[in-house]
Amino acid sequence: FAYTKHESAFYYSLRQAVWMAIGFTALFALSRFDYHKLRPLAPAAAVGALLLMILVLVPHLGVTVNGARRWFDAGPFGTFEPSELGKLAFALFIAHWIDRRGDRINDFQRGFLPYVAMLGGVLVLLMLQKDLGTSVVMVGIFVSAYWAGGGRMRHVVLMLAGLLLAFIALTIIEPYRFARLTSWVNPLADPLGTGFQSTQSIYGLASGGFFGVGIGHSVEKYGWLPEAHTDFIFAIIGEETGLIGTTLVMLGFLFFTWRGYRTSMRAPDTFGVTLAASITTWIAFQALLNMATVTNTLPVTGVPLPFFSYGGTALASTLAAVGVLLSIARKGTTRTNTHSRKGKDAPFDSWRRNRWAPVPSARRSTRASR
Repeated sequence: FAYTKHESAFYYSLRQAVWMAIGFTALFALSRFDYHKLRPLAPAAAVGALLLMILVLVPHLGVTVNGARRWFDAGPFGTFEPSELGKLAFALFIAHWIDRRGDRINDFQRGFLPYVAMLGGVLVLLMLQKDLGTSVVMVGIFVSAYWAGGGRMRHVVLMLAGLLLAFIALTIIEPYRFARLTSWVNPLADPLGTGFQSTQSIYGLASGGFFGVGIGHSVEKYGWLPEAHTDFIFAIIGEETGLIGTTLVMLGFLFFTWRGYRTSMRAPDTFGVTLAASITTWIAFQALLNMATVTNTLPVTGVPLPFFSYGGTALASTLAAVGVLLSIARKGTTRTNTHSRKGKDAPFDSWRRNRWAPVPSARRSTRASR
């Protein structure tokens, strides 16, 4: 596949290997680093991500691919996508912001409206880049952080309802998005036009059967399925490894999701629980969107499959986020010492027992205190 497109069999693998090395270095370093020390860096990281997302829109600075300008030219490393770093930067910042707000997060004017304004600003930049997929993932990051941070359910519902109306309006306004929606309803109505990608994706999954055609023996990736190495790599996994391979991938993401939310429930403070919840939602929700797109369960959104799709910035930022998640897990508390903790986070503990974690028994708490 790489040789067909770039006359080099190692074109993609070498670039991905470099970003993978960067990502695993960040993962190891951040997993050993106290995540609380990231808080002072959160505002600067968010501002830096915003500036990069603005600069990428400037002609001759940003690289345009398929009508979307969302990358910088990174020379021998391929391209650099600021919005991927923005996911981690904004997850850090909103966790920091929610923790500082405390109970004011439930106030409509002082908590909810400023939060929606922040989300709206990020979404505007992403829509200017014509990046609907990252916009949807970013909504998941912000909404999960708001909910985990103690936001009211009616505010969450109001936020989602407003975003849904905005999405419908943008879909109707933009012809290419409307075409994606109609092709999703019936891709076989135009199998050589708007429904081509979805049709070939389904063909790839179906041809894999139960055991697959074998690693490296995919037919779809040789020019039949567009973006086979990025957004539609799950179809190639299904074609080459069959139902067994796709099931293992889904179980892997399910296990990651369980461990991630478990880490969130055991985090020692509001900053940790909010950050862990948003990172877990980011990766799990993005994987769900990708697999739903490949199977034509949802319209094409253009999001990569975490850890699998080609894309250096996405891989490095995702691995770095996992490192932060591991740091939170290392600092996580057991049920016993969570129940006995007092002070600044006592109101948080009360909220968490009501929303997330089961109440530890008084007998176990008494034994632990002896």
